[in-house]
Amino acid sequence: MKQPLVAPKTGESDPELQQLIEFYEETLGFCPNSVKTMHHRPRIAYAFIEMNKAVMENKGRVTSALKRMIAYISSNAAGCRYCQAHAIRAAERYGAEQEKLDNIWDYKTHAAFSEAERAALDFAFAASIIPNSVDDQIAENLRRHWHEGEIVEITGVVALFGYLNRWNDSMGTEIESGAIESGEKLLGQKGWNTGKHSY
Repeated sequence: MKQPLVAPKTGESDPELQQLIEFYEETLGFCPNSVKTMHHRPRIAYAFIEMNKAVMENKGRVTSALKRMIAYISSNAAGCRYCQAHAIRAAERYGAEQEKLDNIWDYKTHAAFSEAERAALDFAFAASIIPNSVDDQIAENLRRHWHEGEIVEITGVVALFGYLNRWNDSMGTEIESGAIESGEKLLGQKGWNTGKHSY
């Protein structure tokens, strides 16, 4: 794409958008251009923010760091480079161990990952490709390690990033410098680049 489908709004003259910008300054260190684009129809932006808060809320063993690693694997399966960089950045900011960040591509075999984490990440991958490939084996393995409420949380992350993957790849959302920094640092050795998200 030669330019984003829709340009993000700025928050300078919009106090409501400024509040969203401040929220993301805390979580990512910057406000995503995706949210600024959604804000052309504010109810979409606010509904997304509420869903994001609900999905990422911690209720048990599915940690903030694991949720962001699930988001990364889901976004990787979908091919959205914008969301890959955002998810890996958030995983780092929310406490993922460096060994896991360095070896996320090898989660199936690397000793840093527990069997429960592998089950969640296998599910995230299978649930994110088209056609969906969640089968009895993946489902049973997930149930072996996580109870129903936790499976709902895990599926919520996959579904939330399904929305974001389609939004950002369709919009050609321009990736922010902070996300580029994280993508290059944590994913660059495996070939990550900005793809269609850089102008």
